[in-house]
Amino acid sequence: MPVFASGLGLVIFDFAIFVLIASEVFGAALVPQLRRRSATRVKRDRGSRVLITFAIVVSMLIAFYFGYANVGELPDWIFYVFLGVLVRQYAIAILGRFFSLSVQIAEDHKVVDKGPYRLVRHPSYTGVLITSIGLGLAVQSLGALLVLLLFFGVSFGYRMYVEERTLLSGLGQDYASYMKRTKRLIPFLI
Repeated sequence: MPVFASGLGLVIFDFAIFVLIASEVFGAALVPQLRRRSATRVKRDRGSRVLITFAIVVSMLIAFYFGYANVGELPDWIFYVFLGVLVRQYAIAILGRFFSLSVQIAEDHKVVDKGPYRLVRHPSYTGVLITSIGLGLAVQSLGALLVLLLFFGVSFGYRMYVEERTLLSGLGQDYASYMKRTKRLIPFLI
């Protein structure tokens, strides 16, 4: 039986999932307030927001199923769920009013290269990657981990492609230079 299925493990796991969901809901409620501060010049989401939402929901459902079915048991490292949430929320806070759930460029949009953006172009997605790995480990299933990583790779890979093309067309050489000096997702690697 997975560690999150009963007792203290269940309490810790439920709290981690609550923090994950609350941070996303709070962020979604706060984003429109931040966006009102500047007009949107370009919106080119191309369905990436819907794809990400679908991928997260489906992959989490499959992950929980695999966890309860004991598909490829792994150690329980719930810490990574919290770490991923912290990385994502920190990146969103640094981006500030330029953060959006949809791909768009504000009137006065500029390249942000402070905080985690010094090292990677998409640190909030790095947080989601860490959370996905943490969830796969928390449900103690290799199958769950692989499903979460597959869905992450497809949905966020597409989102990064759309986002980078939009930012290149909207911010030009500033973003092209930024791309040359940073990695996409994992510092010093990818």
